[in-house]
Amino acid sequence: MTYRLPPLSSLRAFEAAARHLSFKDAAAELSVTPTAISHQIRGLEEYLDFPLFKRLTRALELTREGRVMLPKVREGLECFAAAIESTRQVVFGGRLVVTSPPAFAARWLIRRLPDFTAAHPEIRLRMATSLDTIDSVDAAHVSGLARVDVRDDKTETFIRYGSGHYDGCRVDRLFAPAYTAVCSPLLLKGMRPLNVPADLRRHNLLHNQADSGTDQHDLATWDQWLQVAGVTGIDADGGTQISDPGLLLSAAIDGVGVALASKQLIEGEVAAGRLAMPFDIVIRPAQAYYLVVPEAVAERTVVSAFRKWLLAEAAKVREG
Repeated sequence: MTYRLPPLSSLRAFEAAARHLSFKDAAAELSVTPTAISHQIRGLEEYLDFPLFKRLTRALELTREGRVMLPKVREGLECFAAAIESTRQVVFGGRLVVTSPPAFAARWLIRRLPDFTAAHPEIRLRMATSLDTIDSVDAAHVSGLARVDVRDDKTETFIRYGSGHYDGCRVDRLFAPAYTAVCSPLLLKGMRPLNVPADLRRHNLLHNQADSGTDQHDLATWDQWLQVAGVTGIDADGGTQISDPGLLLSAAIDGVGVALASKQLIEGEVAAGRLAMPFDIVIRPAQAYYLVVPEAVAERTVVSAFRKWLLAEAAKVREG
């Protein structure tokens, strides 16, 4: 099929000018001069033989023909961009950004990544962490993850700790944490040994600061753990509050006190002898870790590769 089309540059100029209703702003976006935008629009109008804009004294308005044409031009440009981006991924790989909770990234994901990068050297991987990837306790649904520019070759995915309900996204459950008491091995045989859960009354309890306050997250608390352990007479709120999950575990490793931590996230520290789990008692909050991908990028090659690898790694995890 033969297509009679005006120059692509003139269509890009029209779409940008129509979106901004300004030749100046369109020129800034496309890194050209306002005069160049004006010439592109004039040429397109001459090609079409009808005006696209009403040029007012200090403003632009789309004509009826311009309003009719704009949605299809925008759709066509997005299709062009998506086709080129998809081809670029097949040939060159692509950029993948993975944003996850800090403790999950530091204690579970990072030490597994060498296998992924070795298998997919064509993918440029960037790791990021954010506490915003932990659902607030009253969040039944989380939206806002689906706003994606398909023209961008950077693909962002998320690992969230929460309910699993994320509008506009493709969601895969990874695993649910099993929280237990952890401490330095030195505390087990010190002057105040930890033989039974009631011995915790003689030790400093370390708390994730997010356990309290108005912006509470659905994380494990000492009150919950002590109830499951059947221990009374211990101030579940006493001890030291620490806001950073990584610092919390560092304090436990250094013998500052006893913390609650996900068994799955401390496998490395336990295997290396830096942490010990004195009691075989766990609590399991209702929430879990999920891979969350905006639907607009869910079929991208980089996403498929990462998803396949991550789900295989998660399948090896025992949930308590």
